[in-house]
Amino acid sequence: MSDNSDLRDILTDSIEGLLADLVTKEVLAAAETGTWPADLWRKIEDQGLTLPLVGEAGGGIAAGWHDVFPIIRAAGRHAAPVPLPETILAAYLLDRAGLKVPEGPLTVAIPRAGEALQLRRNGTKWQLSGTASRVPWGIRCRHAVVVSRDAEGVRVALVDTGKAQAEAGQNIAREPRDTLRFANVEPDAVGDAESSIAADTPLFLAAMLRAAQIAGGLDKILDTTVEYAGTRVQFGRPIGKYQAIQFQLAAAAGQSAASGLAAEVAFRAATLQADPRFEIACAKARASEAAQTGTSVGHQTHGAIAFTYDHNLHFSTKRVWSWRAEYGSAGYWQQWIGDLFAAPGAPPLWGYLTAR
Repeated sequence: MSDNSDLRDILTDSIEGLLADLVTKEVLAAAETGTWPADLWRKIEDQGLTLPLVGEAGGGIAAGWHDVFPIIRAAGRHAAPVPLPETILAAYLLDRAGLKVPEGPLTVAIPRAGEALQLRRNGTKWQLSGTASRVPWGIRCRHAVVVSRDAEGVRVALVDTGKAQAEAGQNIAREPRDTLRFANVEPDAVGDAESSIAADTPLFLAAMLRAAQIAGGLDKILDTTVEYAGTRVQFGRPIGKYQAIQFQLAAAAGQSAASGLAAEVAFRAATLQADPRFEIACAKARASEAAQTGTSVGHQTHGAIAFTYDHNLHFSTKRVWSWRAEYGSAGYWQQWIGDLFAAPGAPPLWGYLTAR
């Protein structure tokens, strides 16, 4: 798998230029009312940005997760109102199961605590039953990917969301988060997952994606806030000249940098290591923690204007607030890390860290 800096530079330039041009305030406001940004999605697909992890035979470039990090971070930085991270993950899972990736936006249905999605054989056919709530763009995407374990192994299924009993929902950023209920639905395709894919792999990878999106969102919030502090004049000078504001901006900058580094380390681990779960857990916990300081400083510095549609800041902060809770909060992943080292026979913490 690739870990090529030239490839990352190309992907970074492509996604940053595209999103900077097309993700405008008007597009973001329209997306909150349910308008699908068709032109944005078409250009993302045209540039092959949904298939970087797919092999060349499937139309992709066989990149590694670390190569994809700039795409996901840019999607967070620009608050892209499309399921680009979800589509990249879904395509990756399908490709690893030898299944064809369909055109159009895709999502991954990951059951939450107390939920389940189960594939079962019925003669020569497969059937999917169960519920997954808070599925990103679950209704808007024609297909969802499901990963399920049975007695024989782990399966990856491509299922038509139109066959589900669906209930629309949203997060606080008004991004679609829908409930999908399947009752003996026959998937469009089912494949055996490769050995590196476990039943909990989608959860960990989705958490990694959200960590990168949070990092990108915090980048945008910091840049916007620094610019505002340098131009907003109070008592005869820019508010950014006041030591109290400078202290807050420095704290936000530290949190933004820490979340970005933690997320990038997780993406690198997903590329180079057989088991990147520890790095992913650390990244999601760290990014979710950083979200508190970064968003607070942004709104405190801007004041009330940041909550209005006259300003762009709330598009970023609402998403960061939503993403920090999705696929495990900071507390969830901190407990996972604690359980890892508190279990009987667990490796010593320092030796584990230095061996990574």
